[in-house]
Amino acid sequence: MAYAPDDRPYYDADSHIMELPDFITAYADPAIREDIPQVSYSASIVTDEEVAEIMGQGGVHSQTHVAAQLALGDELIARSKEIQALGAFNSGDRSAAMDLLGFRKQLVFATHSVAYPFHPSAKTPLKLRYGATRGHNRHMAEFCADDPRLMGVGIVPLDDPELAITELEWAIDNALEAIWIPHRAPIERAPGHVDFEGFWTRLAEAGVPFVLHVGGAPLQVHEVWGNNGRAATKDWLGGGENVRTKDAAVLHQAPELFLSMMVIDGVFDRHPGLRGAAVELGAGWVPEMLHKLDETCRIFGRSDAFVRFDRKPSQQLTEQMGFTPMPNEDVGRLISESNAQLYLFSSDYPHIEGTKDPIGRFERSIGTQPEAIKNLFYSENFLRLWPEARVLQA
Repeated sequence: MAYAPDDRPYYDADSHIMELPDFITAYADPAIREDIPQVSYSASIVTDEEVAEIMGQGGVHSQTHVAAQLALGDELIARSKEIQALGAFNSGDRSAAMDLLGFRKQLVFATHSVAYPFHPSAKTPLKLRYGATRGHNRHMAEFCADDPRLMGVGIVPLDDPELAITELEWAIDNALEAIWIPHRAPIERAPGHVDFEGFWTRLAEAGVPFVLHVGGAPLQVHEVWGNNGRAATKDWLGGGENVRTKDAAVLHQAPELFLSMMVIDGVFDRHPGLRGAAVELGAGWVPEMLHKLDETCRIFGRSDAFVRFDRKPSQQLTEQMGFTPMPNEDVGRLISESNAQLYLFSSDYPHIEGTKDPIGRFERSIGTQPEAIKNLFYSENFLRLWPEARVLQA
C-alpha cells in the first residue's frame, strides 16, 4: 500500500535528490571539470563517513539497504531520509520510492549542488558557474528521463542575461519541467529589467514555470544581526550552519522582495502566460503581500503609470503563481485570508524538514475544508501551473 491515500490524486511540488560529490563534475564539459568543485556536505547533517561509504560501494546503496528500504512500505516517507533514503541519488530506486509514496507527479530539486552556480564570487568566472549549471542540468535531465512521474527542475543563474537564455533553451530542449532561478537581491539588475525580457518571454512561450526555492538566496541573516553579546544559537538540527531562529523569522523577505519587484516592473502583466511557484519558502507571508501590492499599486498608480494594471497584482499572482506552505503553517487560515487557488501540497522527500507525515500535518489545518478546496491544494493548483501533468490522472 502506498503512503498517499487513494481518495484523490496527490501532486508533490517539492522533493529532492541528495547529490553525490561528482554530481556536477561527472556531467560538466571535460575541459572545465577539474576547475569545478565537488558537491560538499559540510553544512549538512549528512556525514562524510556516510558519503564515503556510498562512494566506496560504487555510488550506490547496497542491495541489503535497498531491500530494507523497500520493506518499509507506506512508512517509507517517515523513516527514509536524507542520503540514506530510497532513491536519494539513484533514479531506478527513486521510481521504486514513488511506487511506495503514491504521488502522481513530483518536482525534483537538487539539494547542495546549486551553491556553486547560484552564488557569485569574485574568484569564480561566469564560464565556470554556467558550466556547472550545464552539468547540473544534464544530470537532472538524465535522472528524471525514464520515469514520467519525476519532473526534473533545471537551474539557471540570472547574472548574465545572454548566458541565462542559452541555458534556458538547453533546459527546455531537454525536457526539464521547471526552471529554478536564484532570488537573491541584488543581482545587478532587477528581475524586471529589460535585459531579462527575452528570458520571461521564452518561459511563457514554452509553458515552463520558473521556481524560487530555499537555497536560491543566502539562508542566514547578515552576521551583524546575530551579534547580541550572547552565545551563538544553534540551528534546528543542533549545529550552526543551517537555518537558525533569526533566519527563520525573515526567510520570506528575499522571495517576497523578488516577486514584488517582478509585479511592480510589470513582468506578470506583460506575460500572462508566465507561471511560477515559490517552494519551501513558506506561505504565511503571501496574504499580506497580495494586499500590500494591491494597495501600493492603487495609491502610487496615480503618479506611476507603470503600475496601472488592468489586473490587480493579487489577481496576477493568483492566476500565475503557486506557494507551498510549511507543514506547520495553517493552510485553512491562509486560504481564508487570501484564496484557495494559491497553495500547493509538498512532501520535501527525502528531507527531514518535510516531516514524517506531511499529508497528516496539512490535514490538521485543511481537513475541515470542503472537498473542492482540498482538491485544489493537493492537485488542481499544481495542474494549473503544470497542465501537462494531468495526462497521468486516471
